[in-house]
Amino acid sequence: MSVFSAKAAVARSAAVASRLAGRGATSVPGTVLLQLDHHAIARLAAGLRRGSVVISATNGKTTTAALAGSILARAGITTVDNFAGANMAGGVASALLAARGRGGALSGELGLFEVDEFWLGPVAAELAPRVIVLSNLFRDQLDRYGELEAIGERWATVVAGSSARLVLGADDPLVAYLGAGAQEPLYFGIEDPSMARSAGLAHAADSTQCRRCGGAYRYSHVYIGHLGVYECSNCGLRRPQPSVSAHNVALEGARSASFELRTPAGSGAVTLALPGLYNVYNALAAAALATALEIPLATIIDGLGAAPAMFGRAELVRIGERELQILLIKNPAGANEVLRTLALEPGEHDLLGVLNDQVADGRDVSWIWDVDFEEFAPRVRHVTCAGTRAPELALRLKYAGVPTTRIVLEPNLARALDQAVGGAQEGGMLYALPTYTAMLELREVLGRRGQAANFWDRT
Repeated sequence: MSVFSAKAAVARSAAVASRLAGRGATSVPGTVLLQLDHHAIARLAAGLRRGSVVISATNGKTTTAALAGSILARAGITTVDNFAGANMAGGVASALLAARGRGGALSGELGLFEVDEFWLGPVAAELAPRVIVLSNLFRDQLDRYGELEAIGERWATVVAGSSARLVLGADDPLVAYLGAGAQEPLYFGIEDPSMARSAGLAHAADSTQCRRCGGAYRYSHVYIGHLGVYECSNCGLRRPQPSVSAHNVALEGARSASFELRTPAGSGAVTLALPGLYNVYNALAAAALATALEIPLATIIDGLGAAPAMFGRAELVRIGERELQILLIKNPAGANEVLRTLALEPGEHDLLGVLNDQVADGRDVSWIWDVDFEEFAPRVRHVTCAGTRAPELALRLKYAGVPTTRIVLEPNLARALDQAVGGAQEGGMLYALPTYTAMLELREVLGRRGQAANFWDRT
């Protein structure tokens, strides 16, 4: 047995111990292996015949990776991926280790990895990816990341030191600027003015000043947060024209979305089993990645249409006579888009809001005051507030205008789920809006009850 194989065996043993202790093991083996060998990711990834691609963003990287995986599967390309969502170095190393057979060969041809914004540099340095997809940057976990400019600077350093093909969100000024000076960056964006916010920039919009000169951006269309069609009022820097774009977008409530996909190879109709404009962006990012990998347009369209909802991202769960749809929220921009999507559904809605403040959520939950709950408050029939910061969420909803008679406070998630299901309209839909760790806890509760596949089954 080689020295590296011995280290890998130790890491696998750590994963078994973690499982026996009742915990998941999406990061444990990789974290242990990296402690034993700092370049384990590079050693393992060297066995990928088609190399690797990485995807990073504040919002949507898990869904984008899943959509890209569906396209690649239709193209007959096998992947090594971290779809379970462990997207720091330990998670990537774990995915590679799990794909390594006894003879040392990997079970996939192409590495397909979503990577945490903060970890993009270290992971990319090890993987030396063929393509880097950067979709968006929103204010998120300020206590961990700092302001957007800090992440933007880190990403600029990564881009400058990489030979990867860049696939960039044209509609995010901070991300699009990363393509300045790059060789043949591929941009994606929305080209449908009917999807623009009538009110223009939201008060929680993040990136509003020119990266080049500091001047204010003027927007002709705003789609999500600060994503849209923009031009600097001072130096004239403007949004690049996207090569991969969405036209004629149709949002079908909380169930699906459709659009016309245009690429350099042609155009075609896409129907997603995912709701909201934010998932149109995710689909565009996946389509642009596939375009960079020279996958045929027909295969891209087929793969996008076949992709199911990922766990916690518009996932549907049957509970008796009711359906539960889980819609992850973790920052103002993402939460506002979820509410915007729910507003497309008629009538009043039953909600289960779960606000946690664990490290992976961000300890500072003041971001909930930048969510436009006021616009959605008249549509709330009943809401159960749960999680470690349930009282703050209940207070926020009260100030947004939801009558206190419609708000139930139950911090314990299992009891809150029962309360929410029992209080929901018979035969109706219950919408769960959890933060990240709350989503994992909710999936665990549903898994124990046999109402959903266990979160760890895939890993």
